[in-house]
Amino acid sequence: MKPREPIVRTLGLRDYLATWHKMQRFTETRTADTPDEIWLLEHPPVFTLGLNGKREHILDAGHIPVVQCDRGGQVTYHGPGQLIIYLLLDLRRREQGVKALVHKMEQAIIDLLAEQGIEGQRRAGAPGIYVGDAKIAALGLRIRKGCSYHGLSLNVDMDLRPFSRINPCGYEGLAADQLAHHTDDAGLQSTGTRLTRHLLHQLATPAG
Repeated sequence: MKPREPIVRTLGLRDYLATWHKMQRFTETRTADTPDEIWLLEHPPVFTLGLNGKREHILDAGHIPVVQCDRGGQVTYHGPGQLIIYLLLDLRRREQGVKALVHKMEQAIIDLLAEQGIEGQRRAGAPGIYVGDAKIAALGLRIRKGCSYHGLSLNVDMDLRPFSRINPCGYEGLAADQLAHHTDDAGLQSTGTRLTRHLLHQLATPAG
């Protein structure tokens, strides 16, 4: 039977720590019948370190808080003007592997960028999407009891300066890019709507 389409929730500006704990509770308490959900939101300024993230990749946090969390990946920055999409999916029910899910998330971002004439690219061994030599989107997931949480961040129209205070995703000198550098159509709400449409399309497409 085809899985039901996820419930999409637009949550606005939300504290990172509280949202992370809410994702954990959702995943721990969900049952085989719990509908999947996709959360769209922004976070106040925060640096987050993945489960095995190295603090030496934080060069100068300054006044920005640092949270070590349970997603994969190294360090990244979240702030207003960046689109966050969390995918709370039952992968077993969807008969979906994590590598295929990551590929679908990346493809959804590539398709969104292509709509606006921007060429987004993957890099082997470095999940996320790049425009030229700069990273525009980051991915990080956690799988618990066969279910995913965390997700992706896409730089839409934000202050990119905090990225210079870290080695983004563990790469020294990696530049950050954003949608607003390439198009006048860089609204957070409209971008979220379009990217969600691409994600739902990818999730409904059998892995090939």
